[in-house]
This record gives sequence, structure tokens and C-alpha cells, in this order.
Amino acid sequence: MTAFVIAIVITIIAAWLIIKNFQPQTVLLLAGLSLLTITAVFYPEKSILYGKAASTGSTWLDIFAFAKGSLSTQIAGIGLIIMAAGGFASYMDHIKASNAMVSICIRPLQIIRAPYVILALGYICAQLLHVAISSAAGLAMMLLVTFFPVLVRLGVSKAAAAAMIGLCAFMDLGPAVGTANLAAKHAGMEAAVYFAHYQMPVAVAVMLVVSVLIFFTAKYFDKKDGHVVTSQTMNDAAPEDENGERTPGLYAFLPVFPVILVLVFSPLVITSIKIDVVTAMIIGTMLAFVCELFVKRDFRACCKGVQVFFKGMGGMFTSVVSLLVCADIYAQGMQKIGAVDYLLEMVQNAGFGFASMTVVMTLLVGVTALLTGSGVAAFFSFSGMAPAIATKFGESAVHMILPMQLMAGMGRSISPVAGIIIAVSKAGECSPFMIVRRTLIPALGGMLTMLLANFLLF
Repeated sequence: MTAFVIAIVITIIAAWLIIKNFQPQTVLLLAGLSLLTITAVFYPEKSILYGKAASTGSTWLDIFAFAKGSLSTQIAGIGLIIMAAGGFASYMDHIKASNAMVSICIRPLQIIRAPYVILALGYICAQLLHVAISSAAGLAMMLLVTFFPVLVRLGVSKAAAAAMIGLCAFMDLGPAVGTANLAAKHAGMEAAVYFAHYQMPVAVAVMLVVSVLIFFTAKYFDKKDGHVVTSQTMNDAAPEDENGERTPGLYAFLPVFPVILVLVFSPLVITSIKIDVVTAMIIGTMLAFVCELFVKRDFRACCKGVQVFFKGMGGMFTSVVSLLVCADIYAQGMQKIGAVDYLLEMVQNAGFGFASMTVVMTLLVGVTALLTGSGVAAFFSFSGMAPAIATKFGESAVHMILPMQLMAGMGRSISPVAGIIIAVSKAGECSPFMIVRRTLIPALGGMLTMLLANFLLF
């Protein structure tokens, strides 16, 4: 009981600091090291070694060696996947391949002359684009440049168009997304299998509900705000690079190429050959390099351009992988001190079943994402506890980890402090709170659908 109270106090302090915009990596690292220190002092019979690591010979040095163990393990595994995906996304943005893909995907929608129908269908298109474009903020920025003007010219208000784009990454889907890869790891399966067998069946139901709710809420709020629908002529010009040259239409294929490789060469299609996410990203980058070389015929400039891939990897380490490591230390600290075991025992004695515990953990992730504006931070902070909880109940970890992982993006979409919401609010010429007012109903509908679909399907 004492250990649980100490863990709760440290968690509350850490959550309060993160909400107050203290650096989450540092806060989670200090929280994890504090839990390990308290374990070493008051519960010397418990091990504070990371996994199967050997002791340094000193309990106090073992605490810091624990951080080293987490760092080496995470970077060699899920961290490398996240960095490779981030580097690939940066390179696709650099050569304007992401813009080309967005431009082609939205072109069929322009044929329909019903602005709010296009708005609703646009969400489904944008959500599917997120499978290939792993960065939620990056996808939103590209949609603001390409699809936002189309929607406005068709007649919807800027606020409605901005709110829809704010929902473009409502669910973090696909093998290229960091949270999905971590979820697959905790579930003990390949990212491709997790995406195809678990994410997509739930995502289909969620996308349909959210798109319908976007249609009705956008019309309602536009009418309430006195907006009059007037269509304008659209410009279907292809995206240009920094020199004003047109981006080849073939480039639209490049961002999805690694995703296709991962899905085809997996237990889903071809079992004799296996390609992991990192290998697929490297192949995709080299293919893009060859395309750039063929188009620009400047070997020096193309070699320099590939450096963007490695800079993108470094950026992902700074922003995401470091958070993953610190969150892992915190989650491991919670388990070492015995807080997770006590919580499970308390829940079981209270009559809570696995389904109830899944809802509790999912809501915990959602509230954290709402308060912090970061779905990554929310999921990484609590995902490490899911396998232990599922094991205690004798259930598969994926049944708990799936709604937790999807809820991380959902909570972010209704957070007025989330970077993506702040960015689209500027384009919509309104406050982030006005955007959240428009995203709230579709988001709540999507959350309920996700929980119900997870319960019924799995």
C-alpha cells in the first residue's frame, strides 16, 4: 500500500509538471529514477536491474545503469524504427513527394460538387494518407497547403475545413507510425499484422462514423456562424519544388512504397520473404534518390538531399525516441516498486474485469493526450503497463493495447494545446477552442465507436 501511494504521488507530480509545459522527457526520467531510488532504499529485496542486465556491483550505480539499459534496448528496437520512419518522412517532404501524393489523392474528390460531402470524404482520404505520412503535424501542414484551398473554394468555411484537417490524424494507423510499432511490440506481433488484422477492422468503423459526424457538425456550425456556401474556381496545378519546377506525378507513389513492401512481404501475403519497417524505409529512400537523380541529373545535389533523411532521424530521436526511453524508465519504475501489481490486485478485488480495466487505461491515455496535446507522450507513458495487466487477467495484450494506442491520437484531436490544432486554427482564422468545438462531437463519436468495435470484434 505504501509503495502504491508513493507511486501515485510521484505520478501526480509528474503529470502536473507535464501539464504545466515542463519538458516531458526530463519529468518522466526524474519520475522513473525516483521510483527506482525509493525501491532500492525501502525495498532492497526487489531487483532494480533492467531486464537480464548484470549488476554493476553497486545498487546506486544500478539505478543509472537501468537508464543505460533502457536507452540501448529502445534505440536498437522500436527507436530505430521511429527514427527511420521520421527520416523517410522528412526526405519525402524535401523532394515534394508527399505533396504529389496528397494532390493526386484529393483530385477525385474535386469532381463532386457537394462541399460538405467532399469535406466528409476528405477526412477518410486524409486518414488513409496518414498510413503513409506518419507525422500528424506534417500531414496537416501538407493538407493545409493543398486540400484546404480546395475545400474553401468549394464553399465550406475556413473553420470547417481547418477542423477537418485537425482530425486528419485522428487515429495513428500503419506500420510507419511510432505508436503503432510500439503497440505491436507490446502485443508481441509484427507491425504489419497489427495494422491489417487489428487496426484496420476498427478503423473502418471509426472512419465511417467520424465522416458522417463531420458532415452534420460542419453544416450545423457553418449555418450557426452565418456562413454562406459559395463555390469558386479551383486550381488543379501540380505541386512545385523550391525552384518552381513541377513535381513528377510518379513521385506520389514513393511515400507509400515502404508500406506496400512491409505489407506484401509479411505473413499477410508472401511468407518466404520478410522485410521489416527499417529495411523498407531504407529501400524507399534509395528508390527516391534514384528518381531524384533521374529527374534532376545533379549527383552532388541529390547526395546532399539524402542528408535530410539522416537529419530527420536525428530529429525523431530528440523529440520522440528520447521520450520513449524516459517513458520506459518511468513505466519500469512503476512495475519495480510494485504499484502495477497492487493496482491489479485492488481492481480484481473490486470486481473489475479485463474489459473494465481496458476502458480505464484507455481513458487514462485519452485524458493525458487531451491535457498535454501529445498523443505520443500519453501512449508511451502508459503502454508499458498493458502487457503486465493483460497477463494478470490471462488475456491477449493486443485487446488492451489497441484501444489505448488509437485513443492517443483521438485525445490529441480535441486538445486546444495540441500543435496540430493550433496550426489549423491559424488557417481557419479562429481560436484553437473554436476548432475543438467543431472536432469534439466527431471525436466523441469516434471514441465510442472504437471502444465498441474493439469489444465486439476482439
